[in-house]
Amino acid sequence: MEGVTIIEARGLKKIYKAKTGAVHALDGLDLAIPSGTVKALLGPNGAGKTTAVKVLTTLIRPDAGTARIDGIDVVADPKAVRRIIGVAGQYAAVDENLTGFENLEMVGRLYHLGAKAARRRARELIEQFELTEAGNRPVKGFSGGMRRRIDLAGALVINPKILFLDEPTTGLDPRSRLALWGVIKNLVAEGTTLLLTTQYLEEADQLSDDIAVIDGGKVIAEGTADELKARIGGHRVEVTLVDAGDAARTADVLSRHGDGEASVSGDRRTVGVAVVDGPRALQFVLRELGDAGVELHDAGMRRPTLDDVFLKLTGHRAEEGQEDQQTEMENAR
Repeated sequence: MEGVTIIEARGLKKIYKAKTGAVHALDGLDLAIPSGTVKALLGPNGAGKTTAVKVLTTLIRPDAGTARIDGIDVVADPKAVRRIIGVAGQYAAVDENLTGFENLEMVGRLYHLGAKAARRRARELIEQFELTEAGNRPVKGFSGGMRRRIDLAGALVINPKILFLDEPTTGLDPRSRLALWGVIKNLVAEGTTLLLTTQYLEEADQLSDDIAVIDGGKVIAEGTADELKARIGGHRVEVTLVDAGDAARTADVLSRHGDGEASVSGDRRTVGVAVVDGPRALQFVLRELGDAGVELHDAGMRRPTLDDVFLKLTGHRAEEGQEDQQTEMENAR
């Protein structure tokens, strides 16, 4: 029934021991996800997203707190939880020596569907994921996008009511990412409840009904994409410089007309600032920079992005980086 909480976590904690001391992968994580909705856990590597998914899907036990999937305690009855969920991790879990069809048939047999039912379900998924031409080829010859589609298809063999996708488009090219987004949107349209972890801001914006921003193993903000963006409000004025040497005086100009200090990008050519009245601020900024003889490649204003929100909430950007010690320990368990 749509609207009823189907994924619930209260005060989840997970602590790993390291040479440098205790690492709090989860530090009091709370979640409540209604049936038939898509929740995105947004955060950078090491924020605790993968650990949260591993707890909720019964792969690891929490050190404290509780978690329930459709009312079932993940610690008390993990087998019952596994019967109603599908999971696709960060890396495609497929046998490269088997064909796409054989991989899906194998998953069906592991779920005890029976030989005939497993073959029928494998054929259905091959067609649904538009892999008919490649279904009888070994997976080792598949592209990255095709591997991810086979992996996602494997998570759907039992038609789970709840689906967990842990950074499903990591490493994909833009075209493959868009194609997988289309598949995910179709699943959601059919009523699947989805918990999606991602470090791609556009992905969270495109796919989710609601977003939980995670940092340091706990939720630091929740809401729709629009609600989170409204925390910053107004517009953002940005200019791109011809000469990086003009960055400092350009930042001074933007700061005078902005709502706070202007920021300068790493290449020192893009300078931006949040403003209350975008059109008016842009008009004055262009006039002053023109009078000062500052040459521009580009100038304009835009609405705040989720990246702006994450930066304001955490003090750092939600950008792709090297996996830290915490994530390495998660993957090693």
